Amino acid sequence: MLSLLHIENIAVIESADIQFDRGFNALTGETGAGKSIVVDAIGAVLGERTSRDLIRTGAKSALVSAEFTGLPALPWFDENGLGPDEAGSLLLQREIQSDGKNICRLNGRPLTVSQLRALGRQLLNIHGQHDGQQLLDPACHLDYLDRFGGTGAALAAFQTAYEAMSAVRREMAALQMDEAEKARKMDSLTFQIGELERADLQPGEEEALLERRNVLRNAEKLLGAVEEARMALSGDEESPGAASLLSEAEGALHGVRGVSGEVSALAEKLTELRCAVDDAAELVRDLLDSLDTEPGALDEVEGRLDVIYRLRKKYGATVEDMLAYLERCRAELEALQFSSDALVRLEKKLSAARKEARALGEVLSQARRAAARELEGRIQEELRQLDMPKVRFQVEFAPKEGEDAMDATGMDQVQFLMSANVGEDLKPIQKIASGGELSRIMLALKNVLAENDDVTTLVFDEVDTGVSGRAAQKVAEKMAQVARRKQVLCVTHLPQLAAMADVHFSVEKGERDGRTYTAVERLSRRRRQEELARLTGGGSLTPAQLAGAEELLEAAETYKRGIV
Repeated sequence: MLSLLHIENIAVIESADIQFDRGFNALTGETGAGKSIVVDAIGAVLGERTSRDLIRTGAKSALVSAEFTGLPALPWFDENGLGPDEAGSLLLQREIQSDGKNICRLNGRPLTVSQLRALGRQLLNIHGQHDGQQLLDPACHLDYLDRFGGTGAALAAFQTAYEAMSAVRREMAALQMDEAEKARKMDSLTFQIGELERADLQPGEEEALLERRNVLRNAEKLLGAVEEARMALSGDEESPGAASLLSEAEGALHGVRGVSGEVSALAEKLTELRCAVDDAAELVRDLLDSLDTEPGALDEVEGRLDVIYRLRKKYGATVEDMLAYLERCRAELEALQFSSDALVRLEKKLSAARKEARALGEVLSQARRAAARELEGRIQEELRQLDMPKVRFQVEFAPKEGEDAMDATGMDQVQFLMSANVGEDLKPIQKIASGGELSRIMLALKNVLAENDDVTTLVFDEVDTGVSGRAAQKVAEKMAQVARRKQVLCVTHLPQLAAMADVHFSVEKGERDGRTYTAVERLSRRRRQEELARLTGGGSLTPAQLAGAEELLEAAETYKRGIV
């Protein structure tokens, strides 16, 4: 559960510490006091999308910390190798900086925002006023049904088969073209293949040509330098070179090398030097021979490089890229030449893939229909408890439209139907549900879905919009029932919900030194009575309003004692 929430410099909240308890926690306050900012802060520390605009004016950064305790073994812990400390506490922190950067931590260890978001969705669910709009969107109904029915494995199996079928269809689309287009494509490929084959490109050729060109451009200078080196090493008839002189020195010591070990070692050293110089002289002569270029050699190299340059503009940045392009052209031309045979083969493959996808789609559809029947019964029971006994709720199935009557979600189109009054036909929920009905249907749906997950904390942000009177009391009782299984945090304007809470917080806005500040106070029994009277009557408190508030509290306590 969420034990402690610390907020710094979030909107009008300069600093606040809120210590939540198990059960039902309610937050009340005047409109604009900052109740929803508390929910925004919870969303921020759980990795939901936020903005630097959330930072309090004049502050350089905002910080939210959330401590969770008593957590089950969540899949995220194993996947990321992180988890609660030895005391079982999990401390999440997110700092939002004015430059847009975010610093996220878990028990002091850094996290990415995406890691934080994935963990947050396993820790806590936030249900806001916009959830009612999702209920009005039929595109969301299938996801609700799948979540309730736990059809993830069947859906994943179907999607694997559907993607395999789609891959075959994409292969076929690449081969299917009219004869004129096919002829044009084959002509283009044939020309490109011919041009590249005539060029007879070789891997590494361009680098070798560039080096050869550099040598040829500097041939005169190189010839002079190499000739000078040859003379120094080999000499001529008039002047002996280093090789000759070393040979003479070696011969002079060779005859006396037995005189002492020192002379022998020196003689061996001269032999090594003479051999090395002979090798160097040989290399110099070879280099000199290679520089003896024929006329036009430079022009030939320049011409070859020009061919490569022109081809590079059309086929690739390097010779290797152009050779790879040539292989792709050959493969594509071969595929076009034999496209009729390939299409026949792919048609058979597509038929098998379609059959597999349809079979798995039927399995998924049957699982959904079974889940729908159970969901209908559960929603009807929840609505009965929410003072909507005459409302009928039904999940309507229709086949998918389009090719193969399936898409990546399966073979089913799903939408929720309802009838609000006796004798009226079932109609799409988005066409007939009022605001208050939507709030209660959404609460029923969220309660049913929450039973099947490991999330320990549910946050409701003013989901009681449009609810009043007896319906408000039923919503309050439902919240109390949910709070026996999950921790519930509820932002509300209804006195019935606030009275039913186990812990009650007041969010109040004030001014100090020309700045707006929001404070969050955990209310005593007396202060709860005053806050409920304010919610009921609005203005100055009267003894009658206070007495009515006390009655609300006593009635709520009596009801909660009777919950099993």
